[in-house]
Amino acid sequence: MSDSNAAGGVVAGSGEGTRAVRAGLPEPVKYEPTLPGPVFAAHFHLPGEPTGPYTYGRDENPTWTHLERAVGELEAPGQDGVETLVFASGMAAISSVLFSQLRTGDTVVLPSDGYQALPLVRAQLEAYGIEVRTAPTGGDAQLGALDGAKLLWIESPSNPGLDVCDIRRLVEAAHARGALVAVDNTLATPLGQRPLELGADFSVASGTKQLTGHGDVLLGHVTGRSGEPMTAVRRWRKIVGAIPGPMEAWLAHRSIATLQMRVDRQSSTALAVARVLRGRPEVTGLRYPGLPDDPSHQVASRQMRRYGCVVSFTLPTRARAERFLDRLRLVDDATSFGGVRSTAERRGRWGGDAVPEGFIRLSVGAEDPEDLVADVLRALEESAR
Repeated sequence: MSDSNAAGGVVAGSGEGTRAVRAGLPEPVKYEPTLPGPVFAAHFHLPGEPTGPYTYGRDENPTWTHLERAVGELEAPGQDGVETLVFASGMAAISSVLFSQLRTGDTVVLPSDGYQALPLVRAQLEAYGIEVRTAPTGGDAQLGALDGAKLLWIESPSNPGLDVCDIRRLVEAAHARGALVAVDNTLATPLGQRPLELGADFSVASGTKQLTGHGDVLLGHVTGRSGEPMTAVRRWRKIVGAIPGPMEAWLAHRSIATLQMRVDRQSSTALAVARVLRGRPEVTGLRYPGLPDDPSHQVASRQMRRYGCVVSFTLPTRARAERFLDRLRLVDDATSFGGVRSTAERRGRWGGDAVPEGFIRLSVGAEDPEDLVADVLRALEESAR
């Protein structure tokens, strides 16, 4: 990967907006579109020996190639020897790393406060004879569980609690013990932090969220340094067939062009919302890494360039939280985050997160900041009646 990647038209010193707009684009061809349309193909013409890049639709696809180059240019700009693989979903990407790197008898360290599906993953890992240790994200607590581990899985910021750990510190400790490190970068996006620059072996994310940002694509990706670990991830994708559809890959690439604009708008508005919530007496447990008094702010400010679009907080009761959600007019009650349309939900309704009944995860969209702040304040007032 190079800053002077001719195909993408990105030159050394380009800003993040320029990079996002031009990432992964092919060489310009007269009368051809800037971003070629999706290639729908289960097979390709293949006379003679199969020496070309595209042979069968489960292995490679030109539309994936453009997207993988684009994501790689965002995750590891200017770094050689880095590759990206795209998957059908974030969980497909997560599973590809865990199940391609671990064998019976190995030990993995997971966050105890991570994504809701991780307990399901833990059960499957343990069924395969893999030891699973867990520790919270905050306070770098996973350090205490590293001895003898084959893989450390970091989620920072954590979902939904928004705790942050010192990624570089954990990576150095894990590598000193011979363990690989994967970082779930979904909440941060590559414009918020770059795990490979912090020393991680894998940056893994759900592209379903802010990377694509429109709530209409399921996607995941893994970016890592070329070598046997990434070869194993690629082999796992082929065996399992966890591949994205060409249309989804094309939509994702198209959406990345606006990533910097969306992330900047959503992050700044999220901070405005968090500041307003900080002054509300009914709000407890407010978390947003961008707040100067947030418990994670000091660590986050050292490794993150933007603090994300998600704010979490707790209202006094389940009923109060549900009334609040019902009275929001610019925020959809939905179980995702990162989209241009704001969403929120009471996470306790799923039963998988260790959060209070009144815990709210609010994903800030691209609406006008003053409109969204006014909507949140009005809903808080009306929910008190």
